[in-house]
Amino acid sequence: MNEKPKVAVLFGFGINCDRETAAVFELAGAVSERVHVNHFVNGERDLSEFNILAVPGGFSFGDHLGSGRLLGNRMRFAMRDQLTAFIEAGKPIIGICNGFQVLVKTGLLPGREIPDFEQRASLTLNNSGRYEDRWVTLEFDSDSPCIWTKDITRIECPVRHGEGKFVMPSLSDLDSLHENNQIVTRYVDPSTEIGQGITDEPLPFPICPNGSIRNIAGICDPTGLVFGLMPHPEAAYATFLHPHHTRADVNESILGECMQIFENAVKYVKSNI
Repeated sequence: MNEKPKVAVLFGFGINCDRETAAVFELAGAVSERVHVNHFVNGERDLSEFNILAVPGGFSFGDHLGSGRLLGNRMRFAMRDQLTAFIEAGKPIIGICNGFQVLVKTGLLPGREIPDFEQRASLTLNNSGRYEDRWVTLEFDSDSPCIWTKDITRIECPVRHGEGKFVMPSLSDLDSLHENNQIVTRYVDPSTEIGQGITDEPLPFPICPNGSIRNIAGICDPTGLVFGLMPHPEAAYATFLHPHHTRADVNESILGECMQIFENAVKYVKSNI
């Protein structure tokens, strides 16, 4: 693919991180277009026009009936055929924060290689009982099939959510995710050695800001094309965005890897689509 990949960035109904998500994809070398969800639903536009789909953060439908529930249902029923064709064409999808909640509610995450739109997990209320807005440290599974996180070990970026605790019906479900390397990223203690921070043991607040089971911050589907995470890497694309950017203890290489998430998807599309 010689031309720049085209990214559809959803907006509407309370999504409010669409402009910065579109901007970061532009910085990564893609062409972004903010498309209202209804344009896909009513047939004015089709996902086949695009190479990447981004479901940004925000408060879709005011989080009524639970974060991501209503938008997830809208996509699951009204965009089912488009989403299935998009994934079968090998095109990447990312959901950030509310977008992650949406992809989980549609059933695309943890998902199946052939989408069946059955919900198998959820993101529920933070253990703190309140909205958390703070910076976290994430570490990534180097064996994950996720195309978005290739060659990324650790990043720092903010979380901004009230329902970020990842849960599944049973421990065996979590074991299956682990065995398939679908647990892409977890919250880790920043004092640990890079590459050695991942643990199943519950980490204390605020290192794990929501009490997520096994400190899970993001997962992918079995293909590695569909990726969702609660933290906001699009909000940490430059060193000056870090709250400690004037201090000597900011690791610029860790911050730079936030941009690599988006660059990885752009490179994947150019090489494979």
